[in-house]
Amino acid sequence: MERDYHDREWGLPCVDERGLFELVTLEGAQAGLAWRTILAKRDGYREAFAGFDPARVARFDARRIERLVGNPAIVRHRAKIESVVANARAMVALHRAGGSLASVAWSVVDGRPRAPRYRTPGEVPARTPDSEVLARRLRGHGFRFVGSTTCQALMQAAGLTNDHLVSCHRHAEVERLGRAMG
Repeated sequence: MERDYHDREWGLPCVDERGLFELVTLEGAQAGLAWRTILAKRDGYREAFAGFDPARVARFDARRIERLVGNPAIVRHRAKIESVVANARAMVALHRAGGSLASVAWSVVDGRPRAPRYRTPGEVPARTPDSEVLARRLRGHGFRFVGSTTCQALMQAAGLTNDHLVSCHRHAEVERLGRAMG
């Protein structure tokens, strides 16, 4: 499961709003947990949160949130669940103002993925100046559960930074995709 995610999804540049909303949700849910746990529950998250449709999730009320707190298909952490609804509402507000989650996220890297060349896992940072900026910007738009470490994981997953090790079979392909963006 983790290998498949790594080989097919992790690090690919994402500008799709639903895809980014899914990643914000899953990275926030992962805080303090193993990524394996979140991947195992991803289908449950997709069902529980209306296929990550921000407009639908933004309409979730207290009763719906209460049902989600009892849903074993997702992480039953009230604050994390409430943050998904708050983040959907923040996205709807962004869209109404003519913006997007993609524009906020990609503006941090000037529309082009960072291309570090890490050789060992110990070199890969848990947070960066870019992830600090992204966290501040997202919080400024009303997003929750988006600290710097979570934003770094989001940036890695969404391809804003190519944190595959240079020895990884995915590094060169992801780098090519990043270059094609700019």
